[in-house]
Amino acid sequence: MATDYSKYAKLSPFELKDELIKLASGKANRTMLNAGRGNPNFLATLPRRAFFQLGLFATTEAELSYSYMSVAVGGMPKIDGIEGRFERFTADNRDKPGVVFLARALSYVRDQLGLPASEFLHEMVEGVLGINYPVPPRMLSISEEIVRHYILKEMVGGPISSDAVRLFAVEGGTAAMAYLFHSLQMNGLVKKGDKCAIGTPVFTPYLEIPELAEFGLEQVAIHADPENDWQYPASELEKLKDPAIKIFFVVNPSNPPSVKINDAGLEQIASIVKDHRPDLMILTDDVYGTFADDFRSLFSVCPQNTILVYSFSKYFGATGWRLGVIATHDDNVMDRALADLPEKTKVELDARYASLTPDIRGLSFIDRVVADSRVVALNHTAGLSTPQQVQMVLFSLFALMDEADSYKAELKKLIRRREATLYRELGLPVEHEANSVDYYTLLDLQGISRKLYGDDFAEWMSERASAGDMLFRIADETGIVMLPGKGFGSDRASGRISLANLNEYEYAAIGRLLRKMADELHDEYKKR
Repeated sequence: MATDYSKYAKLSPFELKDELIKLASGKANRTMLNAGRGNPNFLATLPRRAFFQLGLFATTEAELSYSYMSVAVGGMPKIDGIEGRFERFTADNRDKPGVVFLARALSYVRDQLGLPASEFLHEMVEGVLGINYPVPPRMLSISEEIVRHYILKEMVGGPISSDAVRLFAVEGGTAAMAYLFHSLQMNGLVKKGDKCAIGTPVFTPYLEIPELAEFGLEQVAIHADPENDWQYPASELEKLKDPAIKIFFVVNPSNPPSVKINDAGLEQIASIVKDHRPDLMILTDDVYGTFADDFRSLFSVCPQNTILVYSFSKYFGATGWRLGVIATHDDNVMDRALADLPEKTKVELDARYASLTPDIRGLSFIDRVVADSRVVALNHTAGLSTPQQVQMVLFSLFALMDEADSYKAELKKLIRRREATLYRELGLPVEHEANSVDYYTLLDLQGISRKLYGDDFAEWMSERASAGDMLFRIADETGIVMLPGKGFGSDRASGRISLANLNEYEYAAIGRLLRKMADELHDEYKKR
């Protein structure tokens, strides 16, 4: 008897995933291939080795204060003489992986970034030991300087001064979104019933958050065009001129089409902001930007209007570390909107933040986000754990010091080779566009059917099963797990495949199995 998959139609992709996995792994003597998972199977090893070596040095520094004791007691590391002691440590341990990188990192921080070497080392040593609350709570001072250089290099690459950008270190991009939506609401910058524009397709939770009861935002979809390399048509971007839209939310490069906004799209958005919507807030999640060629964030063209969120999770293979930042420009539309709030609202906010500063109305939006992340009263204990911040700094230095972008080039080569293998076994050419990032690929089921066997077969396929039905059938019959494109806001019957989480031979197997299934369906079509 045929399986009825319709009962799963309304589940979100990430709930649907569990049901697909059950089906895909339910048969003996068959390997389940989970291509829906976005977690990469690659990672940056050198900055991790450096982290553990730094920890050994830091522990020795802590033990100096109580070296006369026979038990394992340490004290607060001293800054006096720390640079000399560190240089002796690196000289004595040059044969250990990660130590030479630490020595080069100190040189880079001192000689290229112009930061005080002893203060940097002391911050790193105290940070990796985790002996103090994060101070400042928004981000450790020198750590912020270093990570800011990394963010501006990778996301902006333009003339924005690093002195004009503020970072809040957070527990990954998801925490950033949760904090931001909460603070926007608490400060009256978005209210129930306001319009929120969302670039689609998009990571599913970003469709689900605005419609939760506590936010109650009206969504306005800005649709990317699959026939035009998944770019936003000018007619769709024109929707942003509507003054009722308070905020535009976008993932760039996109998830799941995995395409960056091209220069024409960036320039049109910048023009709309400049000429029509100087009040528009923009929230951009740029986690995949480091996989793109010549990437530019919306923060580079609309810095005063844009809140930039970046996660270290995908590029460095660090989803478990939970590392991310929120970036805002010192001169920003959020702070101007706070200044323009009705007096009644300002008085209410004066009471909310009264424990933080005498100048409550001068409290910036990003510092309000920090306070709100700890329900204000616990602001003094806010902030990302200091060992996490140290690993973030080492990741940033690893990328900054790699002037030839060797690591980036290897990752791009890796995922594009996987893509080529998948499509080769499927029997289709790889359609790599200039703006493609290739972290994911979105398999258009009807489009693939048309390319393989023509329009009539494609129409038969489209009528025969919904995307959800077909993905369940694929999981059941082949063991391949894909996530439905419709769950990400795509209007195409499609499946999202990550090109980051499996090995090349597994993508070859996926391509062969999907082609075999397509051939069997075509045989069924011919016999109808």
